[in-house]
This record gives sequence, C-alpha cells and structure tokens, in this order.
Amino acid sequence: MAANVGQMAPDFSLPDQAGEQVSLSQFSGEKTAVLSFHVFDFTGG
Repeated sequence: MAANVGQMAPDFSLPDQAGEQVSLSQFSGEKTAVLSFHVFDFTGG
C-alpha cells in the first residue's frame, strides 16, 4: 500500500508499552497523532 504526503493514514492497531492494543482511530478528534517511519533504523543496514 502506497501513501502520499498529506494523505490520511489507514486505521491500524499496535500494542502499547503495557501490551494493550491501541488503534489510530482511538485518537481521532481527540489528539493529534504523528506517524514517523524510520526505514533501516536499528537494523544495521
């Protein structure tokens, strides 16, 4: 799936620090969420 700058991100879920599932849609209308992708960080490549 390709994304363009300024395009809305699709909803997804990931575990938080406590292992609880958190979805992007939980923040909709309440808080600003910033998605930051760091390709190859922490991989040694």
